[in-house]
Amino acid sequence: MILYDYCRSSAAYRVRIALNLKHVEYQQVPISLLAGEQRSADYLARNPQGLVPALQDGELLLTQSLAICEYLDETCANAQPLLPENSGDRAIVRAMAQLVACDIHPVNNLRMLNYLVSELGASDAQKTQWYRHWIYQGFNALEQTLSDTAGEYSFGNTVTLADLCLVPQVFNANRFKCNLDSYPNIVRVNENCLKLRAFADAHPDLQPGA
Repeated sequence: MILYDYCRSSAAYRVRIALNLKHVEYQQVPISLLAGEQRSADYLARNPQGLVPALQDGELLLTQSLAICEYLDETCANAQPLLPENSGDRAIVRAMAQLVACDIHPVNNLRMLNYLVSELGASDAQKTQWYRHWIYQGFNALEQTLSDTAGEYSFGNTVTLADLCLVPQVFNANRFKCNLDSYPNIVRVNENCLKLRAFADAHPDLQPGA
């Protein structure tokens, strides 16, 4: 498999963790979002959205991190599952994953922050205020959910898709120096996940282009 990747992309970070958990060998092709490589004609031919990640599996080209993670879960079924067996439990895990991937991340990703500055004239202080606002709003809800669902990890004592979303978002929250004192469950789950090699090896600082 070939992963079109950017080291600090939260979405790509999720997929790297999934590939590691599934013990899939893959080749990384760095796409520098800072240099605008995602807008090159060659890359847009692969992914018209001009986003990362994209995963090439033979003739199949997949986009959108949660779709890729579920594809890996279904096609690498002999490895650790990313979703529980029970349909209700799966819905809870998907909801936690989507809380991060659909509600927090899209309003705080690089293209959104760049737009705030370049088109709307936001200052660095206003950009940071924007970022932290959406982190805290999302983390308030996630922390409350984890108080009911978490064990070692977001859902009990087994890694799930929710953890693949939580860890990259905490990484970004730390980059923007968000105060996480009010989120002990989130911090604890993140620390437990980072003890696992699949998560540690996917860390942005260890990727090409870091």
